[in-house]
Amino acid sequence: MKSLILVTSAAALSLGSAAMADGQVTKAAVLDTYADIAEATYADSLTTAKRLQAAVDALIANPSAEALEQAKAAWIAARVPYQQSEVYRFGNAIVDDWEGKVNAWPLDEGLIDYVDASYGGPSDENEAAVLNVIATPSFTLSGETVDASKITPALLEETLQEADGVEANVATGYHAIEFLLWGQDLNGHAAGAGARPWTDYATGDDCTGGHCDRRSEYLKAASDLLVSDLEWMAAQWADGGAARAEVMADEDAGISAMLTGMGSLSYGEQAGERMRLGLMLNDPEEEHDCFSDNTHNSHYYDGMGVQNVYLGEYVRVDGSLVTGPSLSDLVAEHDATLDAEMTVKLSQTMMALGRIKTAAEAGFAYDMMLERGNAAGEALVMGGVNGLIDQTKTIERVVAALGVSAIDFEGSDSLDNPDAVFQ
Repeated sequence: MKSLILVTSAAALSLGSAAMADGQVTKAAVLDTYADIAEATYADSLTTAKRLQAAVDALIANPSAEALEQAKAAWIAARVPYQQSEVYRFGNAIVDDWEGKVNAWPLDEGLIDYVDASYGGPSDENEAAVLNVIATPSFTLSGETVDASKITPALLEETLQEADGVEANVATGYHAIEFLLWGQDLNGHAAGAGARPWTDYATGDDCTGGHCDRRSEYLKAASDLLVSDLEWMAAQWADGGAARAEVMADEDAGISAMLTGMGSLSYGEQAGERMRLGLMLNDPEEEHDCFSDNTHNSHYYDGMGVQNVYLGEYVRVDGSLVTGPSLSDLVAEHDATLDAEMTVKLSQTMMALGRIKTAAEAGFAYDMMLERGNAAGEALVMGGVNGLIDQTKTIERVVAALGVSAIDFEGSDSLDNPDAVFQ
């Protein structure tokens, strides 16, 4: 890594000065910081995924209520750095092509394990919606018999993920693991997350839910696969990695990728698909982390990822700081007032997302906020939505100020064509 440092303020100033050309911040230096933050964020995602993997191994080896809670805590901790990486998905094809392996949602969890009777059965859209691979060592998929007597990473990745071409057939990644740790959240808009008993991983007569050995196999395979997928992506941003090389190859295209990530995550993905849509439908199933009731954190750290890219700063899980010449520095040289506006907008959005996070941690869960007629919940969620929309308008002005080619940010019917949501 070229300029990743554990910095004090003086060191950060020194780095910034070294990246100046005739007193100006260079695009190359800004892109170097962008790649360094990506490398650090994915490295932290890998570190925390390995801790999750270790907690899963401990749960499988010695099932107990405590071991299950420790695995859940490790999953929640693993989401913190990963969500901050999502701003790299849009604008970087190598990330977008890979992202579905680790963070696809929503999922038809009946593909994986047992579900409540209220879940329903197979549908025209998804014949595998209640396949329950854990209970089914042999099944027919796409007209062919599948031997699932051993649940392996290859089975999950090559056979089950998006089986039959259905995006809701999510067999891998954080949310498959989340379901296996928490189980379904059957509380609707009432308080409470999923309540899978630890005995779903017990042995012998203590086993609940049936097939505890195969459930352990699935959880182990999914956790191991998450680690290997993150190892691959972290390597892409290291020196010599394909993602870093792509960003650095064309400075203007690299700056465009930064702004595309900021605008598309802010607008269509987070404000639209992850927040406004769920509020319009009043549907707790539209939560990003719906089994664990961790959605407030996912939203918060997504927003932080956008801010990280603009300010050129990322706080690692060990507390150290990655920083360097930033997009903010570059914009300030063109228009200091616009830079100040962008910085304020990002801060305002983080405060709005922080209010959602604080309320949820105090007991007002995100799925409670989505309930029809809940004015306080709607106000909190829409505060975040409006902040994200507002900052996107300023991102568009930054695009113009830097002379970047026009960017089509990701959209969402919930924002651009609300009537279509109910058709």
